[in-house]
Amino acid sequence: MADFTAAVYQNEFLPDGGTDVNAIVTVTCTNAGLAGQSGGGSAGEIVIVDTSGSMGRTRLEAAKSAASAAIQQIVDGTWFAVVAGTHVAYLAYPYVRTGAGMVQMNPTTRFEALQAIAQFRSDGGTAMGTWLTLAGRLFDSIPMLAQRHAILLTDGENHNETPDQLSAAIAAVTGKFQCDCRGVGVDWQVAEVRRISQALLGTVDIIPSPEEMPQVFADLMRRSMSRGVADAQLRVWTPQGAQIMFVRQVSPTVEDLTTRRVEVNPLTGGYPTGSWSDESRDYHVAVRLAAKAIGQEQLAARVQVALGGAVVAQGLVKAKWSDSDELTARISPEVAHYTGQTELAQAIQEGLAAKAAGDVETATTKLGRAVALAAETGNEEATTRLRKVVDIDDEETGTVRLKRSVNKADEMALDTASTKTTRVRG
Repeated sequence: MADFTAAVYQNEFLPDGGTDVNAIVTVTCTNAGLAGQSGGGSAGEIVIVDTSGSMGRTRLEAAKSAASAAIQQIVDGTWFAVVAGTHVAYLAYPYVRTGAGMVQMNPTTRFEALQAIAQFRSDGGTAMGTWLTLAGRLFDSIPMLAQRHAILLTDGENHNETPDQLSAAIAAVTGKFQCDCRGVGVDWQVAEVRRISQALLGTVDIIPSPEEMPQVFADLMRRSMSRGVADAQLRVWTPQGAQIMFVRQVSPTVEDLTTRRVEVNPLTGGYPTGSWSDESRDYHVAVRLAAKAIGQEQLAARVQVALGGAVVAQGLVKAKWSDSDELTARISPEVAHYTGQTELAQAIQEGLAAKAAGDVETATTKLGRAVALAAETGNEEATTRLRKVVDIDDEETGTVRLKRSVNKADEMALDTASTKTTRVRG
């Protein structure tokens, strides 16, 4: 049985007239076990591979190796399927036309799946919405699945369907499964693929060269198989009259969950967190209260972790009004750190968008701000990636110059990694 704990970091003291309470809640899971092995329901995996004409021989051969590497990591007993995607989607394995669209992993089905992957051919266009739609139908065909995860690989833009069609497809499968997305090469659009990964509680990243694909896919599937908790919900209770300004995951990546709220009861909202392995995640909860008199106290929020409707961990966010400047002026190091990390992600994405649009002034300002925030919050990985896009004159002030020549893969790597955060320094 998995164990969850919750710890709250905040400055609970508010000045006279103060209303806004910010807290970082660290949720830790231990003893998660293997996916589908906890008794809470079966696990399902789908490997979705772009087999469009743009893949070509070299990338397609690497994609075959990557898909095979992922299949090798799936634990016996797990339900699985393989989807090949072009301007349409087709079920490459199992070989069925009706009924259940997935089979359980065993030595025979593993061998058959590897044989099916070996038959992939490069042809056609790209319509990722159709790939997602088919994956959703396949998961729906196995009702007992408690955990649903997919890996999606693409190498190009979504040319064969409109943005609205992709949006509709994403909306239709949101909540049905999680999806980690990877793009190989530099001809795909980060923002386009990020829309999929964020909606489906997954990750997005670039695979710069085809030879890296098998290891990436093996690691992704191995990580998914370690997620023995199929689904956990973050619940936030606030008192009557309070307003939740936002709920964000801020580590290991920045993901805004505010609009994903579902009502548990009139004072409590639930937010999806997906599946868990043995890990810790940090959440930033911001609540606005009605101001109270000096000396008064109030419970600002009760943050809980729920599994299957049962609360398994809880942290309390408090508010105390004080006339002591020494107490009210303190900023929680955790809150300050993750506020900076969230702004860092936004600055990078806005800076790169401005650069792509030819707005040199805005790009320089935004990426300069990103450099300063990366230095301030100790995000050395972000600083390293930023150095490949800008020349840094002064980290602290964010004084930078756009490089005249930038490797597109480096720019895309900075974009995909923009939401990755560092833990607060002790």
